[in-house]
Amino acid sequence: MSEPLLAVRDLGAGYGEMPVLRGIDFEIREREIVALVGSNAAGKTTLLRALSGVLPHTGQIRFAGEDVGGLPSDRIFALGLVQVPEGRQLFGQMTVQDNLLMGAYRRSGRLDLAQDLERVYTLFPVLKERRRQFAGSMSGGEQQMCAMARALVASPRLLMIDEMSLGLAPAVVDQLLDVLVEIRGQGVTVLLVEQDVFSALRVADRGYVLESGAIVREGSARDLGDDPEVQRAYLGV
Repeated sequence: MSEPLLAVRDLGAGYGEMPVLRGIDFEIREREIVALVGSNAAGKTTLLRALSGVLPHTGQIRFAGEDVGGLPSDRIFALGLVQVPEGRQLFGQMTVQDNLLMGAYRRSGRLDLAQDLERVYTLFPVLKERRRQFAGSMSGGEQQMCAMARALVASPRLLMIDEMSLGLAPAVVDQLLDVLVEIRGQGVTVLLVEQDVFSALRVADRGYVLESGAIVREGSARDLGDDPEVQRAYLGV
């Protein structure tokens, strides 16, 4: 089989003298949706920070055939490893369209920028309607759409989304999950990092369960969703 798009081996990371992650091994192949699920404080955001190059780590991270472990975050971003951060982190006093244009800031070429803007407006029609509105004045769901659209304008090969469902109504979450399936159909690989385990597994091909800084289960999304231990831990059944 071909080399995975992302391969992580024996990854460890933390903050100062406090370790958070240990012995993390996982991989993602082209055009997969992979769910990385776990409870609050399991280490999910720490893992994304290590992958993005903003947090020192041990072990190996290979992306698109290249060892990116020692690269600065802007170089990793330029390779196509793009994160939608928890809490959206939009520029609230800028318009929706200006926020989207920030996603193209480090693109090597902008010839297709207008086409990419139209593509994300097709995925998220409400953003086109509100493109001249300040991003901070929109609802939480609309802001999440804007954050995802901004990341897509950066032309990612792998889109990493941190806690997409946080604070959103179930109907909005379902809409965003459907968009992820459409994004994957357009050739973008997705890593969905979620506390809402069963929403993430609904659209994922495979999944990993992270607990206390270690991966404790992995498998197909269906197998993880049917796993009695996963159901007991996250549904209380």
